[in-house]
Amino acid sequence: MEEKYLAAEEKVKKYGQDHLLSQYNKLTEEKKAQLLNEILTLDFQQIEELYKRINTTVDFNNSKIEPINYTDKSSLSEQELKKYEEIGLKQIKEGKLAVVTMAGGQGTRLGHNGPKGTFDIGLDSHKPIFEILCDTLKNAQKKYGIYVTWYIMTSAENNGDTVKFFEEHNYFGYPKDKVIFFIQGKLPMINPNGKILIGKDGLIKQAADGHGGIFLSMKKNGIIYDMKTRGVEWVFIGGVDNVLVNMVDPVLLGLATDKKMLAAGKSVVKAGPQEKVGVFCKRNGKPSVVEYSEISPEMAEATDKNGELIYGESHILCNLFHIEAIEKISKNTLPYHSAFKKAEYIDENGNLISSDKPNAYKFEAFLFDAFETLNDMAILRVKREEEFAPVKNAEGEDSPETARKLYKEFHKIK
Repeated sequence: MEEKYLAAEEKVKKYGQDHLLSQYNKLTEEKKAQLLNEILTLDFQQIEELYKRINTTVDFNNSKIEPINYTDKSSLSEQELKKYEEIGLKQIKEGKLAVVTMAGGQGTRLGHNGPKGTFDIGLDSHKPIFEILCDTLKNAQKKYGIYVTWYIMTSAENNGDTVKFFEEHNYFGYPKDKVIFFIQGKLPMINPNGKILIGKDGLIKQAADGHGGIFLSMKKNGIIYDMKTRGVEWVFIGGVDNVLVNMVDPVLLGLATDKKMLAAGKSVVKAGPQEKVGVFCKRNGKPSVVEYSEISPEMAEATDKNGELIYGESHILCNLFHIEAIEKISKNTLPYHSAFKKAEYIDENGNLISSDKPNAYKFEAFLFDAFETLNDMAILRVKREEEFAPVKNAEGEDSPETARKLYKEFHKIK
């Protein structure tokens, strides 16, 4: 242990992060060992690089931004629809599709104490979100005669609670061997001076590394390997909070296969120029997504000759990747974006510091940055009322109330 301590001490001194050991003597033996492991395995060089880049913003002036081609599902002829469905169905029935739900978040914004997937959106059945998602997989089984393997990405904070929830609910009647949990990666939080924060537990304060960290997490947790041993070729990746998500979609799969693409995404038409959603586009010839905070008013409001928004294809976090693309993306870290957040931490004198204003940086990778590693991707425009009912806010837009209404209308529940 002493040897480890000395090695950790040398490392924190080298990077000017000596304060990380300031609470060491107050920790239990178990926590001491944990802290030393965290320090010895942390890439301090990476944290320094991230700190240097916290004020860099995306510069679109040097990028060529163009609209992206899309296929509108509702405009497909019966013949086209049938063609794509048949291609997709064949692969689903052969077990070539797996689905991943990104469920690392807590339901804090909803006033819910627990993983977001355990939240009850207020249906008469009181089904939690996880059960609603599981229903779509059970319906797919009835339709296609196959249980699609369901991978669920949790976070270090909610993994235990999530697994326990599934066990208590007997996996909602889904085969246990078809549900696989894995944990999202984390990165340390830092203060405005670049110092890594100490959490209330005396360990390094870390936060989830964003949905773009999924590819690295899949690689590190052996998920890509597991998928390949099961004969999986295509992976649908979606968020936990969309209660109308259509994870097993033969049309999306058929479209990507027919167009010989390694990825596909679903879009819905933007509700209006100011809607706070990222939109699909081409950036320097590659598929991309422009976040709502990065889009200029001119771009947001530009319309074509039919009066439709030129940049109107909202990215709804419903994406399909070929396993080859996932392997390729997982070999390189996607760029991290910084976010200034409120954080509780312990200073080097052992005082608990909390603030009502943002006081620390966290770093997140965005899944859509992975699109730029591809030459092209297929975009399928779907109807919002059929496939997109997110639960993000406690009230107002994208709340349990709006999601419940869309869900009931779609499923014709009185």
